[in-house]
Amino acid sequence: MSAAQERRTLLERRTVVLAVGAAGAAAALTACGGSDGSGGAESVEQQPGSDGAGGGGGAVLAKTADIPEGGGVVFAAQKVVVTQPTAGQFKAFSATCTHQGCAVKDVVDNVITCPCHNSTFDAATGSPTAGPATQPLPAREISVAGDSITLA
Repeated sequence: MSAAQERRTLLERRTVVLAVGAAGAAAALTACGGSDGSGGAESVEQQPGSDGAGGGGGAVLAKTADIPEGGGVVFAAQKVVVTQPTAGQFKAFSATCTHQGCAVKDVVDNVITCPCHNSTFDAATGSPTAGPATQPLPAREISVAGDSITLA
């Protein structure tokens, strides 16, 4: 085999190895994140009133009646949790736990719960109430107009 043929074969092998590595990395990232935005939390699903669009930018998330008083709703696709700590007071936070990035699961009795390691957060402030999370859930901006809650 000539030197030119050896170089071509080596380059072809490197190309194959790089392509396989890139495909493996893409598959691993897809498996970790999930296209449904659940981040591995099996029970988080699209909720009533959600338009199914990712992100924000004026997307109507829900009707105010969809958010229970003392509870809340996790919108997996938008990665946001909207709560109603007291009647008529609506708050929104990132639905990504500050401990290891899992998606929070639900809001019951004004407590937001992450199913991965049982961190809990106050539904009015986003502050951690039980660990291992030590940082609050970042606030998200919403607006309430009439009976519609919109992600700003």
